Amino acid sequence: MINRRTLIGLIVLAWRGLVRRPTRSGLVVAGVMVAVFLFCTVDAMRTGVERATSRASQETALIVYRQNRFCPFTSALPQYYENAISKIPGVVSVTPVKIVVSNCRASLDVVTFRGVPAEDFALSHAASTSPREMSDWLKRGDSALLGKELAERRRLKAGDRFTAAGVDAYVAGIMQSDAPQDQSSAFVHLPFLQEQAKRGSTGGIVTQFDVRIADPSKLDEVALAIDAQFATDQTPTTTRAETAHVARAATDVIALIGFARLLGFAALAAVFALIANAIVLSMRSRQREVSVLQTLGFGGAHLATLVMVESLILGTVGGVLGAGASYAMVALSRTALTMEGVAIAVPPSIGIAVAGIVIAIALSLAAGLVPAVIASRQTIVCGFRS
Repeated sequence: MINRRTLIGLIVLAWRGLVRRPTRSGLVVAGVMVAVFLFCTVDAMRTGVERATSRASQETALIVYRQNRFCPFTSALPQYYENAISKIPGVVSVTPVKIVVSNCRASLDVVTFRGVPAEDFALSHAASTSPREMSDWLKRGDSALLGKELAERRRLKAGDRFTAAGVDAYVAGIMQSDAPQDQSSAFVHLPFLQEQAKRGSTGGIVTQFDVRIADPSKLDEVALAIDAQFATDQTPTTTRAETAHVARAATDVIALIGFARLLGFAALAAVFALIANAIVLSMRSRQREVSVLQTLGFGGAHLATLVMVESLILGTVGGVLGAGASYAMVALSRTALTMEGVAIAVPPSIGIAVAGIVIAIALSLAAGLVPAVIASRQTIVCGFRS
């Protein structure tokens, strides 16, 4: 039976054994750290995608887009559609939105300008910024309210000039919003963005309509009614729930993250093999040392515990470093995957970091199990003859 004092002594002995072989121990810890870092980072991306694309039972938001169009550059709808949409039963509000992006392809640094009706936006987002900043935004036709993540990524503050995607705007303030689309966007006045993006065509053109309905259970019904309203027009529409719109835009990213997650699980399998190999090599090179410990009174249970403790230390240290590095990178970088004007935030998560550490510990214990059994069954004579 191993008491508390004996266990503490075994932990100290295991630590000294690892420290005596710094190169081998360091390489194992580094391998575990990289594998856990990869797993946690990919899982954070997966969590962000799931949050953005999982349809809630109470979802009431619809996106009306040009039929068979994907990038905001190609979606053009007449602004007067707003009146017809607002008359459809079940519709509570309709917001015409003009979107201009710096890049339609998937990227981590895309600037998205959203032109919105000023008064309606001020009422719905009054709590997202200070009254003074909102007042400044309403007074200046060329002003922009930046999402916090976009402002931090571009190092912008109120009073700066901001130029991207051919649009030059004055930064009136920074928005504090939890919505992923708000965090990575620059909100400007709709007429201003229409004029900036007109390029010789006529005004009154928007990219999409953001529609709110009263009854979540009628989301699909209202969407079909909107599309039927414009089915025979020159510019037919496709209407989807907001989460479905994001999911369609992020199809390639979702597939990529699914593949990357398989790599994350493969990395965890590598953790198991790495620790098991390190422990086996360590015990093979210490067979005489094990025999000496046996002559000093160490039994099979003591030797098995010593091996398990060494394995546990390697897995825990590597897991903590890898999970901590992943959490810090995601939290500090404020990464958002953007494609076709749709942003998917990658949120930092303590839960994912803890899960990565727990998995690393579990794998390290599993990896040390067989070497521990072998060490516990080694005879004194066999060790001295090696």
